[in-house]
Amino acid sequence: MGLIPLLLHNPVMFVVLAGLLLYSVILHEISHGFTALLFGDDTAKYYGRLTLNPISHLDPIGTLALFLVGFGWAKPVPVNYYLLKNNRLALFCVALSGCLANILIAVIALIFLQSGLVNINSALAGMLAILVKINIILGAFNLIPIPPLDGSKILMSFLPQDLQLKFARLEPYGFIILIVLLFSGLLNPVIAFMQNIIYTLIGTLFGFFR
Repeated sequence: MGLIPLLLHNPVMFVVLAGLLLYSVILHEISHGFTALLFGDDTAKYYGRLTLNPISHLDPIGTLALFLVGFGWAKPVPVNYYLLKNNRLALFCVALSGCLANILIAVIALIFLQSGLVNINSALAGMLAILVKINIILGAFNLIPIPPLDGSKILMSFLPQDLQLKFARLEPYGFIILIVLLFSGLLNPVIAFMQNIIYTLIGTLFGFFR
């Protein structure tokens, strides 16, 4: 679900939605940095990555992917795991925080959609619906336990140290693995499964999908 068709049909809506989606991936990364800071690692702060200035965060390929296929990424926030206090809990929280940021954005958009303040047939409602869908896709995709995605760090937080080291060795090959799995379609049911978990969580907590 790319945004290019929207650019041709409604350029104003494209610009507004593009800004919201760009900040969805930016807030994902800032959340990692702030959570790491809470656990004692100020690396992201030192490198100026706790700013809302998009220039500090945008990855050209990740931004292009966001517009072409409906999900993308920003430059990863640097985290020094050796500086984190309470290492296992910190690893878990830092990894999960980005996905939670995307889920929170989706929830806020849903609140506006369900509040009655937005005409359900308006362009704004359509934009908010896209914002919800893409943020849930972003959250679901990042929960997949393949390096360098956040799900791999979440999984590592539960593994013994020797298995953590072995699993970390996959990271240089993770991007290639992801590309192969994405283009083969093998990841589609996994992403759908993760999306269902997120929708169920939101529905259970907020009653949006009753």
